[in-house]
Amino acid sequence: MPKYLVLYRSTISAADMMATATPQAMQASMEAWMAWGAKAGDALVDFGSPTQPVGDGDPGPAGGVGGYSFIQAADIAALNTVLEDHPHKAMGTIEVLEVLPQPGM
Repeated sequence: MPKYLVLYRSTISAADMMATATPQAMQASMEAWMAWGAKAGDALVDFGSPTQPVGDGDPGPAGGVGGYSFIQAADIAALNTVLEDHPHKAMGTIEVLEVLPQPGM
């Protein structure tokens, strides 16, 4: 079954979002992510984690990568169903990359 790397992009870094959010907003955000994870079920291979840039590179128009997840799905339609109500869509964009088999492995 294909596996996908899901990148969560935003013009505001995950660290900045966490630093400026109220405890109530953080709690609500975590509840939304946990509800999504429960709904994704076995398709969610690795919940992932927030990420933080370590250089001064330009994040580009799509924004920097603020986190990631790994999802497996039978096809693009199934993947889109898993991502349908994703909580990150309220704060940024989602980029999906298919993880290809390692040649010769």
